[in-house]
Amino acid sequence: MNVITKTVQLPDGRTISIETGKVAKQADGAAVLRMGNTVLLATVCAAKEAVPGTDFMPLQVDYREQYSAAGRFPGGFTKREGKASDEEILVSRLVDRALRPLFPSDYHCEVYVQVMLLSADGVDQPDALAGFAASAAMACSDIPFDYTISEVRVARINGEYVINPTFQQMADADMDLMVGATKDNIMMVEGEMKEVQEKDLIDALKAAHAAIKPMCELQDELAKELGTDKKREYDDEINDEDLRQQIKDELYKPCYEINHKALPKQERNDAYDKVLADFLEKYDAAHTDLSEEDLEEKHAEATRYYADVMRDAMRRCILDEGLRMDGRGTTDIRPIWCEVSPLPMPHGSAIFQRGETMSLTTCTLGTKLDEKLVDGVLNRGYQRFLLHYNFPPFCTGEAKAQRGVGRREIGHGHLAWRALKGQIPEDFPYTVRLVSQVLESNGSSSMATTCAGTLALMDAGVPMKKPVAGIAMGLIHNPGEEGYAILSDILGDEDHLGDMDFKTTGTRDGLTATQMDIKCDGLPFEILEKALMQAKAGREHIMNEMMKTISEPRKELKPQVPRIVALTIPKEFIGAVIGPGGKIIQQMQEDTGATITIDEADGVGKVQVSAPNKDSIDAALAKIKAIVAVPEVGEVYDGTVKSIMPYGCFVEILPGKEGLLHISEIAWKRLETVEEAGIKEGDKIKVKLLEIDPKTGKYKLSHRVLIDKPEGYVERERRPRGERGDRGERRPRREGGNNGGERRPRRFEHHDNAEAPKDFSDKLDHSNDVD
Repeated sequence: MNVITKTVQLPDGRTISIETGKVAKQADGAAVLRMGNTVLLATVCAAKEAVPGTDFMPLQVDYREQYSAAGRFPGGFTKREGKASDEEILVSRLVDRALRPLFPSDYHCEVYVQVMLLSADGVDQPDALAGFAASAAMACSDIPFDYTISEVRVARINGEYVINPTFQQMADADMDLMVGATKDNIMMVEGEMKEVQEKDLIDALKAAHAAIKPMCELQDELAKELGTDKKREYDDEINDEDLRQQIKDELYKPCYEINHKALPKQERNDAYDKVLADFLEKYDAAHTDLSEEDLEEKHAEATRYYADVMRDAMRRCILDEGLRMDGRGTTDIRPIWCEVSPLPMPHGSAIFQRGETMSLTTCTLGTKLDEKLVDGVLNRGYQRFLLHYNFPPFCTGEAKAQRGVGRREIGHGHLAWRALKGQIPEDFPYTVRLVSQVLESNGSSSMATTCAGTLALMDAGVPMKKPVAGIAMGLIHNPGEEGYAILSDILGDEDHLGDMDFKTTGTRDGLTATQMDIKCDGLPFEILEKALMQAKAGREHIMNEMMKTISEPRKELKPQVPRIVALTIPKEFIGAVIGPGGKIIQQMQEDTGATITIDEADGVGKVQVSAPNKDSIDAALAKIKAIVAVPEVGEVYDGTVKSIMPYGCFVEILPGKEGLLHISEIAWKRLETVEEAGIKEGDKIKVKLLEIDPKTGKYKLSHRVLIDKPEGYVERERRPRGERGDRGERRPRREGGNNGGERRPRRFEHHDNAEAPKDFSDKLDHSNDVD
């Protein structure tokens, strides 16, 4: 084995090592990344030849986490890793977006990058290392690749920028960004922030790029040492340069003229299609000597060359005249239309339309039972704010079936979720779910989702801290030219044919989330800063339009929203409320019709009671408060007789709390038995708490103090033990007690009106006496 290991140091002194040559040697490239106890294996394999007819980069990136990495079993019945989780898909997208632009534009072989988490101790965050590992595997292969890249997480903690912070450090961060870059240029950014300023974002990108540069240099050194800096040869495209030039000469001007017409999306696409169709018709007529297969091949080439012509015409129109495809200037925002409560039954709903992009978003409010359980390898917990994004084919006019949720839907929904989640109050008792249905799309549907989500939340009565708006920015910058154009609120074609897709969301006071993909080489920070400031102005305009529809959350929830009351109870009462095996809480839910959840957090029990009506909530609250109530001396309780004893009865005054009602405290008259008062088990009786024994905690109850005292009633004086009233001091007990000496015979006094005691000795049976 030719094992090679390279090490790079982070700004805080921690190290990351890259090792190759030991494992996965049959892959085109493989690298093992280690940071502390976190270990990832990245591999890459590429097909030798491209699939005929492929005109794009067929790259597939898969990031997977093994539960064994953290010493855990997977959940579910199979106890085996299943399909990729949302978190794994999001990491895969981060790596894909950084790698994809760096393959040669004419390379079309299938490439598969796989990154596996093999070991993790929950200290370092492995998602920040996946891009570095993937690029290192590419560097160890001969697959054509223009530049090595790396990714890092940068967080601002107590005012300082920290590279690849630990899980524990993230608790104090107000900025969380993932940055992918080459040695010279930033390629990808995604993250969330707590209303930070644009300058802070630029400073974070600079700190991240400074940490990435030595990682890229390490990979270049590794490739030279392995000899993989010389890449394999390929020939994936057959080009007809004469046909390319012919299309450029004949079709550039018609494309440029279409851009001047400011047509709607579908009409513009039809116009472009007609230009190409007319050209191919004339081309076929002029080349009757070609076979049908040859003509089909020429059509495919012509379509590829025509895409380049459309791109050039659009870019020159913007750079030379400042005119965009829909007639706007570079800073103009498309017309905005909003509506709230378009649907009668959802708890909140809104439509947000900007140009030809529309999102219908609904808000549903649920209980704690509706929280999402997250059971990842290193991330376990619950989410109480959910956002789901759907992109049906009809929104772009496509005639195809709708399949399951794809990676794009997960990624776009996650960006909008990040934008809004910080504005949901921590003490809001409801679980919140937003669902965005994109009904029309021509660019920036994730930002439309963010805006529609804000409106739906306010329509539902969610007390948002601040409303959030979002915008997507674009860039046109031709290599070698000084001029460039930053585009506000980009169209779908401007995203596809441009050099940047830079999305930012925020409140009036700062940024909350961002996502950026850069497709050109060399983008100075000055351009990024200008784009951010232009985006800020665009967000403020969009926010003003949104606030014309609804400016603050509704004060009252809609009638169909389940009511929730939250309260806290002392930690020691959690078990009493739940009961053995959940018996008590289940009975309370059955009796009241309410849903009750309880959770321990911050040293207290957090209880939520939800029900469709107030009576059910009040009944459940009364039962809970009765359980956690502490009996007070002097208070009167409606008790339940639990058991009868010869000396009294035990009465439950609060759930699980019983006291003794002595027979002497039942009534004012003397009772021989408890039954004499007509009391039996299960009866309700009103009692007063007279005393709590300080040593035993037992409760002394009375019923008679709550009823009128009979007229002329004289309380019999109770003499202290050891006293005999007027007869003087009690004779002291004989030494040794009753059993220590001879018992004195009882003395009978004779009175005139009393008979002398009779002698019953003749009636005694002495047959069992023992001498």
